[in-house]
Amino acid sequence: MKKLSITLMALLLVAALGGCAGGKSSEDKSSTAPSNTESTENNQGTENTADPKYGGKVVVGVQQDIDSLDPHKATAAGTKEILFNIFEGLLKVNENGSLICAVASDYSVSEDGLTYTFTLRDNVKFHNGNNVTAEDVKYSLERASGLLDGTPLVSSLAKLTSVDIVDAKTVKVTTESANLELIYSFTTAIIPNGSGETEGSNPIGTGPFSFVSYKPQEGLVVKKNPDYWQEGLPYLDEVNFKIVSGADTALLELKGHSIDLYSYLTDSQALELANDYQILASPSDALQALFLNNAVAPFTDIRVRQAVCYAMDRDLANEFVTGGNSAIISAPMLPTLKDYYEDLNDIYGTGANVEKAKQLLAEAGFADGVEFTVKVPSNYEAHVQTAEVLADQMKAANINMKIELVDWNTWLTDVYNGRQYEATLCAITSDMTPSYLMVRFQTGHKKNFINFASAAYDEAYQKAEKSMKLEEKASLYKQAEKIFVEEAGTAFIQDPPITIALNKDLAGYKFYPIYVQDMSTVYFTNK
Repeated sequence: MKKLSITLMALLLVAALGGCAGGKSSEDKSSTAPSNTESTENNQGTENTADPKYGGKVVVGVQQDIDSLDPHKATAAGTKEILFNIFEGLLKVNENGSLICAVASDYSVSEDGLTYTFTLRDNVKFHNGNNVTAEDVKYSLERASGLLDGTPLVSSLAKLTSVDIVDAKTVKVTTESANLELIYSFTTAIIPNGSGETEGSNPIGTGPFSFVSYKPQEGLVVKKNPDYWQEGLPYLDEVNFKIVSGADTALLELKGHSIDLYSYLTDSQALELANDYQILASPSDALQALFLNNAVAPFTDIRVRQAVCYAMDRDLANEFVTGGNSAIISAPMLPTLKDYYEDLNDIYGTGANVEKAKQLLAEAGFADGVEFTVKVPSNYEAHVQTAEVLADQMKAANINMKIELVDWNTWLTDVYNGRQYEATLCAITSDMTPSYLMVRFQTGHKKNFINFASAAYDEAYQKAEKSMKLEEKASLYKQAEKIFVEEAGTAFIQDPPITIALNKDLAGYKFYPIYVQDMSTVYFTNK
């Protein structure tokens, strides 16, 4: 089997080689959270190294409710991080950012890049006890791609033209055009044939944990899948993903030890919990930004959007919220996707340029300044703190940013889906492909919630997506990034680290380059 890392070189090789990495990696990418403070530095080396123990229940605090239990319809990153434990695709990503086989045991790609042939793994079972069949794979991919009813549920699969069963263990997938990034889309969940109407209430997958119950605003419970194909996993008997409404509640529950694991701590929270928990950190796949609704005044004027970009002090936000441990960004691309990332921080600078911001506002007819409301999901303390820092310091440029805290469901309904807002401060997550983030900013795209419209951007992005020459593809993506930043589509701030609090009696936690909570490798050390 051939290990396939989703990097620039991997994309070069994928069409010719195919294949999968098997099994699980023993490498754990987690590290102790970096900090200049003694209390966190003293926490270095607190990961347990005792032999894994089977059994036990764990409570994982999560920051938002689930938008859909149907894996093909789930939108929110906070939902996908949970469903990762229930569902698997033909392929899946491991903690190293490599694709490994899951429901499939192997695959190949035709020389022209138009045909993908998957061999199914023997004896993979759904949580209902049935073996996964070629019919299940065909149904799942046709449903997700829109071949079933004309409505694509996973946009990256919309270019599939057919899914054919070759024999009981082999499925052939054909696409209308070659795409170096398409292979990642085969992480899309495989579900039982015909189960689409019931997945939203009774989700059935092949993952290490099976669904037990879900209560809105409370949480989701899963239990160990005894028939999981990956030998020896999982260790835990049960995981309760408990919805925690806000940072204050999360802190109280952590101090009361009613939560075993909680992600996305701010620097101050991590310091406060350092004596009672393992504090671990890793680079994230989330890009935080002050998103500006380009279709709503005053942000219909490019000069106002640019003024906001100049007025923001990204250095200050980074230092205050994450202890200086974030990567400051201006472009809609993960810095960890190094071959595609263009450092464009010099366009507006990372500190505040008050005079330039005032000049642009005056040119736009706002010599006395502008005022707008930023809607911030209240359950994410890092976003709340960042908004408070920026609102205070942008006053110097006569920009009055009023903060309105909203609950997550309101944010999802009114801001993301309804686009009823002036500005919002939050983060968007990525996968391991450069198109995942940038496709959403095409004119008229259904995920383009900032209503950005640029013919120049559209042209560069579409050329990048179609290019089969990797150097050209990277160059075109960087060109699109520069257009987006120069037109100030939105004001990106930072790529913050994921900082977690983990029960000292737990080990085996792994950070991923995508937004997931993989509980299959977590275990107690003191049972």
